[in-house]
Amino acid sequence: MVKETKYYECLGVDPSATEAQLKTAYKKGALKFHPDKNKNNPEAAEKFKELSHAYEILSDSQKRAIYDQYGEEGLEGGGAGGGMNAEDLFSQFFGGGGAFGGMFGGGMRDTGPKKARTIHHVHKVNLEDIYRGKVSKLALQKSVICSGCEGRGGKEGAVKECTGCNGSGMKTMMRQMGPMIQRFQTVCPDCNGEGEIIRDKDRCKKCNGKKTVVERKVLHVHVDKGVRDGHKIEFRGEGDQMPGVMPGDVVFEIEQKPHPRFQRKNDDLFYQAEIDLLTALAGGTIHIEHLDDRWLTVNIAPGEVIVPDAIKVIHGQGMPSFRHHDFGNLYIKFDVKFPEKDQLQNLDLLEKDFELEDIDTTENSQARAHGAAGAMDEDDDDVPPGAERVQCASQ
Repeated sequence: MVKETKYYECLGVDPSATEAQLKTAYKKGALKFHPDKNKNNPEAAEKFKELSHAYEILSDSQKRAIYDQYGEEGLEGGGAGGGMNAEDLFSQFFGGGGAFGGMFGGGMRDTGPKKARTIHHVHKVNLEDIYRGKVSKLALQKSVICSGCEGRGGKEGAVKECTGCNGSGMKTMMRQMGPMIQRFQTVCPDCNGEGEIIRDKDRCKKCNGKKTVVERKVLHVHVDKGVRDGHKIEFRGEGDQMPGVMPGDVVFEIEQKPHPRFQRKNDDLFYQAEIDLLTALAGGTIHIEHLDDRWLTVNIAPGEVIVPDAIKVIHGQGMPSFRHHDFGNLYIKFDVKFPEKDQLQNLDLLEKDFELEDIDTTENSQARAHGAAGAMDEDDDDVPPGAERVQCASQ
């Protein structure tokens, strides 16, 4: 059987390394890859967890012996996965946050009291409300410390620590499987994983010994003008409560709903306008309903030919900039609708316009020809009634 050495390689030591060498290797690696020093590097955070896990196994003589003989398979069932997390191990190893906090300035994550879980919610908001800003009233269910027993679970002095698991709620069990010893963790059967023993008659009637009760809470969520998709609004201390830990937080993440008329990109708005061929060629006016119920008038000047997919920009009519006082732009993209065969009345009007222009041109050319003829006949003083002489100006 080939001896497994992955944990040794993770720490960068030889399988024959002493306990002191393991400590030195872990200290060096943990300080290098700690998340507080590498806040924008998820790979470093993962490496930190791997280092901590490897050291936890190899620093325990019993776990190390099982790993050396049977590899990770021998540790399955709890020997490897049921230990402390990486931050707890780091804190225990370095004796608190002083050394690390002083080195990197930010301190460790677990230097203070632990917190209850954070409650995450997605708050879907339409584009009109983001444009104008609004306050949403959102209700949530959270756990709060029972007021009947003040979080004890029963009468004062009636709650005892479970002796079967020493208050951890978990028991470590050993099982012989042929030549292999398997070590695993299981929920303590004496306290059902609670870590405490409360006699039924002493349990709190309000929470039934659970120490917390569920409460409905209404929060006023301020959606600021121009807030962007994915923005998070935090309510610190408004999350779940648990005895002995700080209350958790509530985080609302803004999700912008799709809009039927506008598309948004950062602070700019995009609008698709459909116009007919007559308006595209001869000009006209279109009206756009904005997000605050205003109507914008967009003029297409005569002679300003609009081709399909042409874009007009209206400055300052986009989205309000988040926490600033300016606005983005509104981009209007035109879709020119050509008439069907049975819808040619507008095209007939265009043809009549062009015919009138052709007639005017013909009459003018005839007048110019007639006048030129009169100018060439210098001896003819008889000018036909209604005709005008045309003189050529010298250049």
